[in-house]
Amino acid sequence: MTQKTSNKHLPLTEASYYILLALVTPNHGYAVMQEAEVVSQGTVRLAPGTIYGALAALETGKLITMVGTEGRRKIYQVTELGKQVLREQIHRYQIMLENAVNKSELWAANTTEEGEIL
Repeated sequence: MTQKTSNKHLPLTEASYYILLALVTPNHGYAVMQEAEVVSQGTVRLAPGTIYGALAALETGKLITMVGTEGRRKIYQVTELGKQVLREQIHRYQIMLENAVNKSELWAANTTEEGEIL
């Protein structure tokens, strides 16, 4: 798998990011919705329409695959390509966080106590 192959899937939407993260272990859509809310500390709530549309798109893109069923529920798991894309997205987030920290330190060094720019 090449960098070019995984780059076509980047950047991930917030929903796709949390779905891939939740599917590192096999799970069904409803459990993925719950996992996303827990992992995001309540900041992300995936509606059924969002989750099932995203699951279909991720499966079409070969980032996840159906590995079984539980009654009517389909069980999905992230693929090797999906793991690579997830790793690259996490790396992108790390760069963004480093930039934010660096800029906030620069911002703090160049503002007064009242928040005015020097």
